[in-house]
Amino acid sequence: MAKDTSKKGGFGAAVKEGFRKFIVSLKRKPQMIPFVVFIIAFLVYSLNLSVVSNTTAKLQGPGMGLCGFATMLFSILSLVCFLNAFPHRKPVNVPMLVLMFLMLAVIIFCDYYYIQRIYAAVLRPDNPIKVDANTMYIAHALTNLQAHMVVLGVGIVLTALLPVYSKLIRKIKTSVDVEDNGKLDTIDISGEA
Repeated sequence: MAKDTSKKGGFGAAVKEGFRKFIVSLKRKPQMIPFVVFIIAFLVYSLNLSVVSNTTAKLQGPGMGLCGFATMLFSILSLVCFLNAFPHRKPVNVPMLVLMFLMLAVIIFCDYYYIQRIYAAVLRPDNPIKVDANTMYIAHALTNLQAHMVVLGVGIVLTALLPVYSKLIRKIKTSVDVEDNGKLDTIDISGEA
């Protein structure tokens, strides 16, 4: 049995081909870049939801629970709106895009309001909340909300700039050069015997 020598290049060629396929998929769906960023923002918030809940229970500031609920709800709904704003092989659904941006604005406002309630509870002159080893989750919640706001901001900028960098991605050459070994001239395609 003869060895198959058609696959040349080994691991390096496989990585190069995988990267080429990745760029081709980005050419077809460049909106996946901001979508992945919004997924990361959702994971940053939802995977640290316990520290936010513990902070809400400890501080019991006005509107903190509502902000946490609104952030989680609108995070999920904004992902759904994003998927509906960019349907496959159709133009952008502008009402869904506007609704998504409104929800993201509400999320950022809720994060900012929650952060201000943490500062108000920790820095108040009468009976401030001490952040020590037992209440370290308050500092973690603050850091988590700040990171959440930053990642959301990056996703908003990437969504707004989507028409710009999608044109740049489409300019990347992803076609595969096919070698003919000089034998294409000898093939008879006329169909005559």
